[in-house]
Amino acid sequence: MARSASVPGEGSGAPPEGLADDTLTAKALVDERGVVTGWNEGARRLLGYRASEVVGRPGSALLADEPPPGLLSSLLTLPRWNGAAALLHRQGHPLTVNLLAHLRRNDGGHREWLLLSAVSRLAVSPDDDAFLRNSFTQSTCTTALYDTGLRLVRANADMERVIGLPEEAMRGLRVSEIVHHPQADLTEQAMRRALDTGERQDLQLSLQLAGHERPSVWTVSLAPVRAGDGRAQGVLLSAHDMTEQHQARQRLALLNEASVRIGSTLDLVRTAQELADVAVPRLADFVTVDLLPSIDDGDDPPTGPPHGAVRLRRVAHQSVLEGCPEAVVPNGTVAVYPDRSTAAECLAAGRPLIQQVTPEAMEHVLRQTPERGERMRRFGFHSVLAVPMRARGLTLGVATFSRHRNPEAFEEDDLLLGQEITDRAGLCIDNARRFTRERATSLTLQSSLLPQRLPEQSALDVASRYLPASAQAGVGGDWFDVIPLSGARVALVVGDVVGHGIQASATMGRLRTAVRTLADVDLPPDELLTHLDDLVSHLAADADGTGDIGATCLYAVYDPVSRRCCLARAGHPVPALLTPGGRAEFLDVPAGLPLGLGGLPFEAVERELPEGSVLALYTDGLVEAGSRDIDDGMDTLLRTLQTADASLEGTCDAVLRTMLPERPADDVALLMARTRALDTFHVAVWDVPPDHAAVAVARKNASRQLAEWGLDACVFVTELVVSELVTNAIRHAEPPIELRLIYDRSLICEVSDGSTTAPHMRRARTYDEGGRGLLLVAQTCQGWGARHTADGKVIWAEQALP
Repeated sequence: MARSASVPGEGSGAPPEGLADDTLTAKALVDERGVVTGWNEGARRLLGYRASEVVGRPGSALLADEPPPGLLSSLLTLPRWNGAAALLHRQGHPLTVNLLAHLRRNDGGHREWLLLSAVSRLAVSPDDDAFLRNSFTQSTCTTALYDTGLRLVRANADMERVIGLPEEAMRGLRVSEIVHHPQADLTEQAMRRALDTGERQDLQLSLQLAGHERPSVWTVSLAPVRAGDGRAQGVLLSAHDMTEQHQARQRLALLNEASVRIGSTLDLVRTAQELADVAVPRLADFVTVDLLPSIDDGDDPPTGPPHGAVRLRRVAHQSVLEGCPEAVVPNGTVAVYPDRSTAAECLAAGRPLIQQVTPEAMEHVLRQTPERGERMRRFGFHSVLAVPMRARGLTLGVATFSRHRNPEAFEEDDLLLGQEITDRAGLCIDNARRFTRERATSLTLQSSLLPQRLPEQSALDVASRYLPASAQAGVGGDWFDVIPLSGARVALVVGDVVGHGIQASATMGRLRTAVRTLADVDLPPDELLTHLDDLVSHLAADADGTGDIGATCLYAVYDPVSRRCCLARAGHPVPALLTPGGRAEFLDVPAGLPLGLGGLPFEAVERELPEGSVLALYTDGLVEAGSRDIDDGMDTLLRTLQTADASLEGTCDAVLRTMLPERPADDVALLMARTRALDTFHVAVWDVPPDHAAVAVARKNASRQLAEWGLDACVFVTELVVSELVTNAIRHAEPPIELRLIYDRSLICEVSDGSTTAPHMRRARTYDEGGRGLLLVAQTCQGWGARHTADGKVIWAEQALP
């Protein structure tokens, strides 16, 4: 019996104002048996049959020729079909049409075909040549052109590739007819807005396109195309596939959320639960966190990876399903995982593993652990990612991520993401374990105040080590830091606060923050230590006699362009230098008084370093370990540097192994840096005459240099920055004026002059003729600033590379 006399959702009357005329598309529905179940007005206009004459009859009766045997059953395996079909008109003559068919499911869950054909084919007339040429000239991506009725006129080759249909099959059809997806209707609404308002419309769509295995994310631009007299001629659709960028942003967002949420407390169980909560549902559908029983008991876990069957305590789990019905092991329970289970294999290998749940793998799980296998089969587990949880060289447990609702299997990017958040959780759990075992908050405070990851920069290769003091002595206030500065320079800092315990750690944190703040304004090393000395004096005054506050510090700034290093120290051990030739020496840097004593000013020295030189900065705990005389310790350090491994990491290990055979009684901080140099290819310098005509020359020089570097995308912003900085130098400063471009991890533009007066950004009033330049520089660059030199100052601006 016929279900309906028209296609569901298709009216037979005139379309409402502002909507496309659906009678221009012939639509019919054919069920699995080949019976016509829907017929619209467009189909009547195409073939002449009324709905009552067709609905309920076999669709093969509309064919001019008999279909090949088995054609209909074979079509039921395809998601979409298109091609030419010879149909029989009501008046008895054959009619060849281009037919597009979508296989879908109706409201009852049964399969049916939605058949579509344009009632009248849209042809391109000679008058349309300019329109088509202008439209496709503007398109540099996946592009299609639609008329004012929102029907396709032209599609470029990339559009045919993406959709999987030739232009001929799509011509005359709307977006929602070509792409059978709910978001296609949103596209048509935006196309109508573009025609009505004359303004470009931008969309971001997530689509499952026919012929594509996975959903894809697209940015779509809909631009109205107008004739010379301003009359709207159609809409140009341009689309960019942003799937990879979208997935990368999602992973980055998850990492950012993990960095905020995981480790919010020093509670072991809560930290593990935070890991599970963060990963569901964006990474996995079901997550478990299992730790070695010794972790929860407060003992150190055994060294080396476990082998064979392993006992693990469940500390946290989370699921996309309420109540975690997939879980077999309750929280707090110790369970045995057989030697060939995913968790045991991951811990034995010491690396993350991805396993697909094949029928053979499921049978193996059912034999080993029937209850687990039954849950996995019931909920449809198909992909599992296991990541060993490690921290500070110790294996703590394993985090297991599983998918049963998300149809996509885990990939390499998921493995890296899971490892990143698990590593972070592992470090936090180990901190909590140490806090519980040692009952000493100072160790956790000290670890949190030290840099967790050294910043990326090109001036130096850096390696570092920090060893807290023994539990009897308590944690001290040693610290180190690496601070990127303007002009590709880098600052190295090592300091030591007097005393031990929480007060020393807290003072260290305040000093490290102060050093970063002072470094941000590009103070020279001697001036920075002077300000730091004042801060320590104020802290001592605020302490009101409750404890002595003092510190030593060494501050060095290295410039990879000039290869010069400027150093100053306040009562801190002298730094060591290992030249590329293998000669080790201590640099002659005036000692200065420790911070907080006041008195004499600090003195800085400057030294040109050959590329590949190694600087060793350290605290006194390294050379004064045990009963060793400080002079003997420094001699031992030089000998160790000369004979150590070529790599910085190996050198750090060799120094600590030689200098500290036992757990030190005092904190030890070691920071080693190998110098790099920026060659002439990465640095361009021009002298600028104090003449306003030189501004154009400076812009031209900068543009030419960017072309040599292949940075054409940076030309516009660089020309703006050069114009502003050079103009300011000519107008307000004194010669000599110099323009310098540095091509490093970012693009740095510097203008130096002989004046010591630094510019200040201000907000210009409505009728002011100036005052907006630095505001534009600040808005177009990722950073700008000024630093003083012996001969004047440097104004710099930094752009991110494309």
